[in-house]
Amino acid sequence: MFLETTATHKVKNLQKKIRAVQGGTSASKTISILLYLIALSQTDTVPKLSSVVSESLPHLKRGAIRDFKNIMTVHGYWKRSLWNASDFVYTFETGSQLEFFSADQADKLRGARRDRGFMNEANNCTLDAFDQFEVRSREFVFLDWNPTNEFWFYTDVEPVRTDVERIILTYKDNEALDEATKQSIEQRRNRKGWWKVYGEGQLGEVEGKIYKDWTIIDDIPAEARLERTGLDYGYSNDPTAIVDVYRWNGALVLDEVMFQKGLSNKQIADTLLTNDARFVVADSAEPKSNDEIRGYGVKIVGAEKGKDSVNNGIQIVQNQKIFMTKRSVNLIKEYRNYLWETDKEGKILNIPEHTFSHSMDAARYAIASFLKHPDRLGKTVYPHTNPHQAPMSLPPELRGKTWETRDSVPNPVVPKTAHTYVPRMK
Repeated sequence: MFLETTATHKVKNLQKKIRAVQGGTSASKTISILLYLIALSQTDTVPKLSSVVSESLPHLKRGAIRDFKNIMTVHGYWKRSLWNASDFVYTFETGSQLEFFSADQADKLRGARRDRGFMNEANNCTLDAFDQFEVRSREFVFLDWNPTNEFWFYTDVEPVRTDVERIILTYKDNEALDEATKQSIEQRRNRKGWWKVYGEGQLGEVEGKIYKDWTIIDDIPAEARLERTGLDYGYSNDPTAIVDVYRWNGALVLDEVMFQKGLSNKQIADTLLTNDARFVVADSAEPKSNDEIRGYGVKIVGAEKGKDSVNNGIQIVQNQKIFMTKRSVNLIKEYRNYLWETDKEGKILNIPEHTFSHSMDAARYAIASFLKHPDRLGKTVYPHTNPHQAPMSLPPELRGKTWETRDSVPNPVVPKTAHTYVPRMK
C-alpha cells in the first residue's frame, strides 16, 4: 500500500496556483502528487482533466506512468478497460481523466485547456514549456524536482509571481521509506554537495559529476554511423547495460539498447543480434560470458583493462561531444548521477561510484575501444579477428590511407592471433 506520509499531507495543503515541490531523493515528491491527483479525480462531481507532463515520453513511461499504474494497482483501483494505452489517458468512474504527454509535444502544450497540471522533474523542461502548460491550466500546476542546480523557476517564476508557493521535502518526510534505503542515503552525509541536494533537499550543485554538457536529441540522426556497442554485465543486483555508439558530424551519439536485471547470456546475445552491424566491446572481467555470447554468433571482444584503464577511458569520453537519444532513459539518469567517490572528509577521490555506472561503463568500453589514445582522438582503432581482411566499418575519411597491423593487443579475451588495425600516424 502507498501510505499517507508527512510528504502527502504537505502536498495536499498547498493552495496557490503554482505549487512547487522541491526535494531530495526518496522524498515521495512524485508519488505524493499523483496520490493527490488520483484522489481528486475519484471524487470529482463534475468531470475534470488532469495532465502530467515530463521531458519526454520514454521518461514518463519509466517514471510517472509506471508510478501511477503501481498506485492504482496496489490500491485495487486499476481497470484495464479504463486505460487508453495509445493516448496514455485513464478515465475514472467519475468521468474525470488523467492524461500523460511529453513536454516536447508542442501541439499538446499549446492545445486544449486542462483543469489541473503536474510538470514532473520540471528542471529538465524549458521555461517556454512551463509557460504554455501553466497558462492553459485552470486550477493549479504542480512542479517537482531535485534541486541539483538553479533553473528558470528560481529566476523567472518565483521572484516575479505572487501565486507561487514552494515546499521542500526530504526522505524524512517519507515515513513509508524502507530502512535499507534510508541507511543508504544517510551513509552519504560526508559528501557535502550530494547531501545538501539529495539528503536535505536544498538548492546546490552536486560535486564530483564525472560527465557534463551532454545533449539529449530526439532520435539517431539519419547520417549517423554505428561504430561500436558497449556491454556491461549484470544479473541479480545490477542491470545489464547495452549502449550503441554512433559517429555523427564529429560527435558521438549514444543510444540505450538494453538496461535490465536477470538476463541470461542467451537473452543478451539475442538482443545484440537484432542488428548484424554491431561490433560489441564488453567487460573483460567476464571472459566466460564473452566466449558464450561469441558462440551465439555475436562479434564481441573484451574491453582493454589494466592500470588506470578506467580513468583513462573516462578522460577519453570526457573529451568528446556527446548526444543521447531521448528514449535512453536509464542512460540519461546515470549520466546525471555518475559521480566520483569521496572520502570521510568529503574530498573527491579519483574513483567512480558504482551506483550509476552501468550504462556509463558500457559507453566507455565502446568509445575507448576506438579512441583509446588521448593523443590520437578522432583516429579509429579497428579490432578484427582476421588479419587478412580489411578493417571493418572503415569510415570514408580514412579510406585510401596507409595502414599497418599490430599484434600487441593487451586484452586477455581477444585470441592471440587477433590484430588491431591502426592508421599510421605521420
